[in-house]
Amino acid sequence: MQRLGARAKAASRVLGSASTATKNDALVAGAELLVDRTADLLSANAVDVANAETSGMAPTLIDRLRLDSGRVAAMADGLRQVASLEDPIGSVKKGWTRPNGLRIQQVHVPLGVVAIIYESRPNVTSDAYGLCLKSGNAAFLRGSGAAISSNMAIAAVLREGLVKAGLPDDALVLVEDVSHAAATEFMQMPQFIDCLIPRGGRSLIESILKNATVPYVIDGDGNCHVYVDASADLDMALDIIVNSKTQRPSVCNAAESLVVHSAIADKFVPMAVEALTGVELVGDAAACGLSSAIAPATEDDFATEFLDLKLSVKIVDDLDDAIGHINATSTGHSEAIVTNDLSAADRFTREVDAAATLVNASTRFVDGEEFGFGAEIGISTQKLHARGPMGLEQLTTLKYVVYGDGHIRG
Repeated sequence: MQRLGARAKAASRVLGSASTATKNDALVAGAELLVDRTADLLSANAVDVANAETSGMAPTLIDRLRLDSGRVAAMADGLRQVASLEDPIGSVKKGWTRPNGLRIQQVHVPLGVVAIIYESRPNVTSDAYGLCLKSGNAAFLRGSGAAISSNMAIAAVLREGLVKAGLPDDALVLVEDVSHAAATEFMQMPQFIDCLIPRGGRSLIESILKNATVPYVIDGDGNCHVYVDASADLDMALDIIVNSKTQRPSVCNAAESLVVHSAIADKFVPMAVEALTGVELVGDAAACGLSSAIAPATEDDFATEFLDLKLSVKIVDDLDDAIGHINATSTGHSEAIVTNDLSAADRFTREVDAAATLVNASTRFVDGEEFGFGAEIGISTQKLHARGPMGLEQLTTLKYVVYGDGHIRG
């Protein structure tokens, strides 16, 4: 592990001064190779999927693991999109001149080595690599054992693209040891790792909090709520909750809780029950009283990221009650309000404590690509140093550059 870290660190020094054109060449070469080698990637992925099915992995998790030609093409498109984005490295965030003539600038520079530890989503291998490369960082990746064949195949293709562009192949280093001991060691190499980003469930986050000795940004749980206000267009609200919950239930920006104002609950809850076909519904006493299809919820249900076709339902008396409930149970990811009341929307966006708040839109839009960042490296639910979808700028830090003319301090 130490040798792998040293290789990534050495490559990061080369990447820090690589030109935008060279980085873009590597990204485009990687995209072309992913498409050209689709059959090889799907063959490797089939091994992982077969092993997951044999081990009894949940269908929603297998969906996250599975690749097809469309998902491989999407990975390639993600790299091309990143190549088309403006390079943040060297850009000046702010500049000013002091009364004594000193000129000071804040300039975006790479973090160095960005380590990502992630679970059964092989597309993360490509997405994370692309954003790290464009932002001048080496990508030090440790995926899960469930996706190891897929990750190795993807990494090999992308490393080939780096060499074609004249960059060190160790700009992407994949840890092939998927043991728990290796994962813990991976979190404890501050001499090599400048920032660690975990992408996974609660057990992974708890392991980071317990074991990591390197700086980290938490890509945490997504217990996302959709609040339907008294003034909401109910047809719009129905479309939003169905999309937020069912379009892809296994991801962190899927809705896990429906919160409904009591003034429209009698009408809206039965509509939602009918529309949410195949979704297990649990709710408070008021919700259960509106439909026999809603089972009683436990207190834990309201604070749980199900990552499955399950949804909690809460009836609230007013906006204050909705905001209080959401702030008490939210994981700080993405929270939505459906309303025609501008003052309610303004209060919701100000007072709900989350990385993203949405007005009359599905929680599924909180995503780096949907925000125009290209492929995202994660969605931070903490407040330092990044919050929300993490794109290129969030993978940089700032350096002060000071210009003088023989200045000395008296």
